Amino acid sequence: MNRFRTRITATLALTTTTALLLTACGAADSASSSGGTRKVAVLAASSQNGYNQAVYKGVQQAAAASGKKITLKLLDGQFDSNTQLSQLQNVTSTGDYDGVVVVPNDGVGLAAAFPLSKKIPVATVLNPIGPDINKMEPQVDGVVTTVGVPPAAAAQKQAEGVVTYCARINPCKVVLLVGNLSTPLDVARRNAYKKVLGAHSNIEVVSTVEGQYDRDTSLKAISNVLQAHKDINVILSNADQEAAGAQIALQNAGIKPSSVYLTGAGGTKDAVAAVRSGAWKAAYINFPLSMGKAAMEQLIKAMDGGTPKAVVDSDGIGGVEPYATKETLARTPDFTGEWNG
Repeated sequence: MNRFRTRITATLALTTTTALLLTACGAADSASSSGGTRKVAVLAASSQNGYNQAVYKGVQQAAAASGKKITLKLLDGQFDSNTQLSQLQNVTSTGDYDGVVVVPNDGVGLAAAFPLSKKIPVATVLNPIGPDINKMEPQVDGVVTTVGVPPAAAAQKQAEGVVTYCARINPCKVVLLVGNLSTPLDVARRNAYKKVLGAHSNIEVVSTVEGQYDRDTSLKAISNVLQAHKDINVILSNADQEAAGAQIALQNAGIKPSSVYLTGAGGTKDAVAAVRSGAWKAAYINFPLSMGKAAMEQLIKAMDGGTPKAVVDSDGIGGVEPYATKETLARTPDFTGEWNG
């Protein structure tokens, strides 16, 4: 619920310069713009990021399953808001593309590209595009669908799990491990955490640190926190990569991770396994592969002149309860997660 930024080596043969032609069996779409083939630009927040890679794979699968000729071109936003804004402005001004799927690095800032110079449909994944980070309905003319959930609502649910855990602990010492304390998405999450936790006098937020969606950065940040607060009860993170770093920091400090309420978000395969084992108490699961599929399916509807869903609730497309604990995961023993972080 997430942006999930682990900078890993790309394993899905993603490039910013090579287009992949996906032609499924079936008749060519006579309504498409270039000889029966449609061109779709996929704007990743970062093409080197596992979450974005999973979204792109879902886009590929939906394109291949559509029975249409669709050319995909992946663009790497490099986790830079200005770079991605420029990319969106370029692909929507050339007349070369029929649609766009975007995983916004900054959905608020990306609104500056609208209204588009060429009127083509845009599907956004994880984050809405527009001034209100918690409003999933399209806020600017040109966005036809948003696949996601309000970040404040998701963060609130995470924090409520902490409240339940802390009910009999006084004081219950909490560390907030947030990706980036200046981006609109993470500001919304942090504020939601503090609003829920602040309503309970037994809960004390002893530190708020950045993890930058990175295991090693989070390891260092939590190691520093533990020097001053070795008696913490909870580490609440908005990213599984960060929680993984926190787990190592706890182990290095001689603290058994299962003795702390450790929770992340994103639904990586490692996180699902950690919750199943009891090393983590919970994780908020995202389904980036399914989200990419849904975005492409709705974009195809729009390109065909149909009516796409304005909002696709990403919590409901993965087939499992997104707020996962060991108990909820026991009901779906075959689920392993949709991506590697």
